[in-house]
Amino acid sequence: MLDDRKLAVLRAIVEDYVHTEEPVGSKALVDRHNLGVSPATVRNDMAALEEEGYIAQPHTSAGRIPTDKGYRLFVDRLTTIKPMSSAERRAISAFLEGAVDLDDVVHRTVRLLAQITRQVAVVQYPTLTRSTVRHVELVTLSSSRLLIVLITSTGRVEQRVVDVGTTVADEFLRDVRARLNAVVAGRPLTEAASAVADLPDMFDVSVRPQVTTIVSTFLETVAERTEGRIAVSGTANLIPFGADFHTSIRPVLEALEEQVVLLRLLGETTGPSGFTVRIGHENPVVELSTASVVTTGYGPGDEAVANLGVVGPTRMDYPGTMGAVRAVARYVSQILAGE
Repeated sequence: MLDDRKLAVLRAIVEDYVHTEEPVGSKALVDRHNLGVSPATVRNDMAALEEEGYIAQPHTSAGRIPTDKGYRLFVDRLTTIKPMSSAERRAISAFLEGAVDLDDVVHRTVRLLAQITRQVAVVQYPTLTRSTVRHVELVTLSSSRLLIVLITSTGRVEQRVVDVGTTVADEFLRDVRARLNAVVAGRPLTEAASAVADLPDMFDVSVRPQVTTIVSTFLETVAERTEGRIAVSGTANLIPFGADFHTSIRPVLEALEEQVVLLRLLGETTGPSGFTVRIGHENPVVELSTASVVTTGYGPGDEAVANLGVVGPTRMDYPGTMGAVRAVARYVSQILAGE
């Protein structure tokens, strides 16, 4: 375990290297940081950090740069995450509040996060299995055709057309709508099937076939799709960081085009207040072994229904990036909660 002084030296090396893009020497550390020790002591600490694998010398007579292990310790020992300024928070709020539906929310979010962090932003659509029913609407399209509209707690809207085979009266439609909402509103979509199982029995036998058809179509509407949906923005932001990817940036860009890869990067939902930070070789995809990924969950209230995050070089401003990811996730969560 490193003592406080060596941790301070490591922190200074990470901060300087992220800022300057140049290997860091002992004299620069003494000049730029109030470490309270002599250059000789800093050199000894740097030698110890190098021996333990936290920093490395890219070439002879150069300064030192952090390794994946060094970045990991830096992140694990972060005492503060850089907060967004008041102006930045107002800009985030104004930009996201203009969204008109879930698709708009996701696409605004991914563009905003890419702009703020100047890295690649990735946003996962909320999955139906983690959503609850907010409301079900039945709309008459013709004498026998209806439109079922499902609105979830995450703002997702699903629609299905159903032909009940006979003319339905407005009073019947109001009755079905009211009873359907009474048993499913506020329930997780995973409980929808059990919630509506007895619904046809609540109606007169003469209209049960129509109710059964409506219920069956409703259940098709809430059925979970197996494929995940991902929105990505800002891949061009990585081009200026090309030198940070030890061999070539091409494998990184190609990996980011794969939906399966992105889903693996986002991983399991972490919760709105928690972070997952994968650095270099910690990533589950070999093509991204020179990148870092910062993700967090988002969703209404304390419930996380999906993840969002950024992908960038390991030479990343971790406190600033984590602050931006956290701020955007909070605003998106508030929008989904209807606040």
